[in-house]
Amino acid sequence: MKLSSRIAAPIAALALAGLTATACAPQTSDNSSSKDEKSGTLRVWLFQEVNNDPKKKVVDDAIAAFAEKHDKAEVEVEYIPVETRAQRIKAAFNDPKSAPDVIEYGNTDTAGYVKDGGLADISKEFTAWDEAGDSDPTAAQSVTVDGKIYGVPLFVGVRALYYRTDVFKELGLKPPATQAELISTAKKIRKEKPELYGLAVGGAYTYGAMPFIWANGGELAEESGGSYTAAIDSPAAQKGIKAYTSLFGDDNCPAAKCAAMTGNAVVTAFASGKAGMAIGGDFSHQAVEAGKVKGKYAVVPLPGVKSGEIAPAFAGGNNIGVLKSTSHRTLAVDLVKELAGKESQRKFFDAMGFLPTYTDVRDEVAQQEPLVKPFVETLGAGAKFVPASPAWGQIDASLVLPTMFQEIVSGKKDVAGASGDAAKKMDTAFSDAG
Repeated sequence: MKLSSRIAAPIAALALAGLTATACAPQTSDNSSSKDEKSGTLRVWLFQEVNNDPKKKVVDDAIAAFAEKHDKAEVEVEYIPVETRAQRIKAAFNDPKSAPDVIEYGNTDTAGYVKDGGLADISKEFTAWDEAGDSDPTAAQSVTVDGKIYGVPLFVGVRALYYRTDVFKELGLKPPATQAELISTAKKIRKEKPELYGLAVGGAYTYGAMPFIWANGGELAEESGGSYTAAIDSPAAQKGIKAYTSLFGDDNCPAAKCAAMTGNAVVTAFASGKAGMAIGGDFSHQAVEAGKVKGKYAVVPLPGVKSGEIAPAFAGGNNIGVLKSTSHRTLAVDLVKELAGKESQRKFFDAMGFLPTYTDVRDEVAQQEPLVKPFVETLGAGAKFVPASPAWGQIDASLVLPTMFQEIVSGKKDVAGASGDAAKKMDTAFSDAG
């Protein structure tokens, strides 16, 4: 078997949880292939990482395992930049002749890609696959649209609470057990150490804010009969929005500095020693370890409203799917199983720190690496996902939720007004998506 691998330039940012499309393309015409050839070349597009060599080694191992079972097949892998994926993948959906057979894609892209007619329904193969039975339900949800399965989860990413052990010891603090304690602890740190943010927060940190909404019983949207209606302005959601936006102020994280902060900026603030706490992902560990707080921090699940509760976290991550236009469907599905199977996910964790999507494999790696435990506990408590609508890519790209938070913390609108306006924008997007 011949294996070739190409890397597309320029070097992309690390493909991390919560990847979203930047635009909604028109739905493509039906490009299904009637062929299912059992030999020939399979083309694969995977995301390029900042340090791609460890990922490439795991991928090469998976392809070698595939080759042992399929000696008449060849595999060509291309690593594509994350930032141009939307344009390239949409173009591939419209031009089957130049399209790959297998792609890696962000899990919030699923519904949009299904609407565009690009991904193959592999429900039959997935449900018949032994390993799929151990898939985390939330991860499985990220490949499911209208009850049909359009890929295999590759890894999952969630966020938890990073805190400074030295600051907590100095001030006699304990990790907060409730959301109210989290807010009061943040403000106490800021009062005692005004050079620090108590809890670094960001007005543009959508996935850091969502746990506050969900913990208070709110939802982003409600689904009925296959269509979505915004719920961001419900009383429960507004309660969570108030809790999150109460953290923007001179008594914790000044709005002038924090309103524009993204998730990366929040993690950077913590890693550089400018915050007592921050909400960060399992994928943030390397950045924190490389910062000034190395050896002076710990991680616990983000608390819910009541003591003992864990706030639901957004389940980000990436999936691997088969294009509807492939003329090698059986081979492509088999290759996906090798790339996203348990053995590969164990290796991806060792090489890249990617959290496995299989509950049994995740338990194994949590025993290996104690830092993983709070993230596994968070997933076990019930992580949540964005609405499985093709509209989500547009809602996210249009910064509907960051705009809402920023309007509130700047004083331009109250919670009811800002959330009501956000709901209208979301409903327009849901309606346009059909």
